[in-house]
Amino acid sequence: MLNENIRNLRKAKGISQEELAIKLNVVRQTVSKWEKGLSVPDSSMLVSLAEELDTSVSTLLGETIQEECLNKGDLKNISEKLEVINLQFAKQSERKIKTIRYSLILVCVIIAVVFIALATMNSEYLTWDFNNPELAITGTLLHGFEFLFVRLAPFVFVSSVIGIVLTYRKR
Repeated sequence: MLNENIRNLRKAKGISQEELAIKLNVVRQTVSKWEKGLSVPDSSMLVSLAEELDTSVSTLLGETIQEECLNKGDLKNISEKLEVINLQFAKQSERKIKTIRYSLILVCVIIAVVFIALATMNSEYLTWDFNNPELAITGTLLHGFEFLFVRLAPFVFVSSVIGIVLTYRKR
């Protein structure tokens, strides 16, 4: 919600991400991350952002926060809301990492199963009668698949294992 509010208010005011970034003394990529929901501004930056967009912090956060608390300089409510948003981002990130990790594990399993299948086949297609056009086409396709798979699968397998290790280290 915060990311959508920032984007909508910025566009309604007719300023670009670059212009907003200059006014807030940040880089354009920071504003882009806020609008994509990849990060959130800290509480002091949120106040500056609200001022630049001519709105209140409560409007940016999408909740009603008592204005007198903001006027007194009490940023506790803002900090609590940002903490909740950061926890939501952390959960989203963890889900993405788990999805990637399980996908990489699945790739490793598939590669192992296909290697076992190819080993048990023992290239039987090489003994086929290639004078028969149907067997010739099928045998050629099987040989082409086996040729490419045996050469490319080890690289994919090692890359997947490295990816699995890296996703476990990010915990």
